[in-house]
Amino acid sequence: MIFRQLFDAESSTYTYLLADALTREAVIIDSVLEQVERDVTIVRDLGLRLLYALDTHVHADHVTGAGALRERLGCKTVLSERAGVGCADLLVKQDDIIAFGQERLQVRETPGHTSGCISYVTVDYAMAFTGDALLIRGCGRTDFQGGDAHALYQSVHRQLFTLPPTTLIYPAHDYQGRTASTVNEELRLNPRLGYGKTEAGFVEIMKNLQLAYPRQIDVALPRNLHCGTAVQAAEPQLISGWYPVMSAAGVPEVTPEWVVEHQAEVRLVDVREPDELIGELGHINGVEAVPLAAIATAAQKEDPRPMITVCRSGGRSAQAVRVLHGLGVERVASMRGGMSAWNQAALPVRR
Repeated sequence: MIFRQLFDAESSTYTYLLADALTREAVIIDSVLEQVERDVTIVRDLGLRLLYALDTHVHADHVTGAGALRERLGCKTVLSERAGVGCADLLVKQDDIIAFGQERLQVRETPGHTSGCISYVTVDYAMAFTGDALLIRGCGRTDFQGGDAHALYQSVHRQLFTLPPTTLIYPAHDYQGRTASTVNEELRLNPRLGYGKTEAGFVEIMKNLQLAYPRQIDVALPRNLHCGTAVQAAEPQLISGWYPVMSAAGVPEVTPEWVVEHQAEVRLVDVREPDELIGELGHINGVEAVPLAAIATAAQKEDPRPMITVCRSGGRSAQAVRVLHGLGVERVASMRGGMSAWNQAALPVRR
């Protein structure tokens, strides 16, 4: 496999380029907007074809280059379906596989730094790209973007520390010039998560960090909700006079509470896979089950009511809205936060 580890000094971000040596198909992980020209040059110099621009999470410390790489090289952008972002071409979940040539990356959900963090692991377990979930002798903060110290502890111990001891750990950042670690090293030497540290002890450490407000978050986060492209902040508005909507990542949204109030007046379409509707989060009574891959069929049904799309956390439903808009469906919105938010609000669920 062709492998390059690249670095952005301004944000101390590592970007990883991986490619199949035979087919020259490639992926890039955690790109940085300011380094897109460098990345495009390397891809072309090595004679590669970039298939995917993957992000481990919605970054708050730099603007992703994923959207720009999509425009320049025609690759697809990839994020976790839990990230709640509608701009990505591919939304992935636990155990999904990213294929490029004969090479494979397995998706492992590692929430805690943010609610939508994922790690990518080569299927031979030789390398793990851990984002901010597991850093060299540290981990990402848990006080922003749906962060949760309990969740991060469980993620690292269940998804990363169960990898072979020799698995190389490649994080999204390092501020001391270190380039890689191993599972064994972090189990022994990580002062927050190693040394047999308990979950309660880890939570206490994270609670007392007293970190400064992220310097780039007000710039980076809004743009990363659009895969790094420039946007203007949208204010709550009325669209077509039929429902109140707040735009996030350029997608009309309504809250679960709004859906409850107007359920009889709208058409609810759940775009998850069929088994998810009977899973832990259940489904809303009376919802239509139309998986995202078949969402175009929903546009063919004659129904004058506005359509509300629903998924697990808002990512797939936002993508469905974009597809439906492209098909000429105007009165459609995504339910913000999906069934995760619906359950958190203790609203009625069927299983």
